[in-house]
Amino acid sequence: MAKPRVEIRYCSQCRFVLRASWLAQELLFTFSDSLGEVALAPGSGGIFEVLLDGERIFSRAEAGRFPESKELKQLIRDRIEPGRDLGHSDR
Repeated sequence: MAKPRVEIRYCSQCRFVLRASWLAQELLFTFSDSLGEVALAPGSGGIFEVLLDGERIFSRAEAGRFPESKELKQLIRDRIEPGRDLGHSDR
């Protein structure tokens, strides 16, 4: 069975690449054995979205803000490893 894939779509014109790469790093540290890939996909128009296996789980446009690292880890955990304790990210 293939491991889940996370895609972070970010606006390159807005220079959101640093935030996208930092979040990718956080996810890779936390889910190193559980994720198959974390991809960064440049876009435009202010986009900042996070997809898990093609399903959008966070949208800056809908939320009106960027995702918190803790929030993103919880969203992914709840879908791929519901019983997993995230330590300080769960408190």
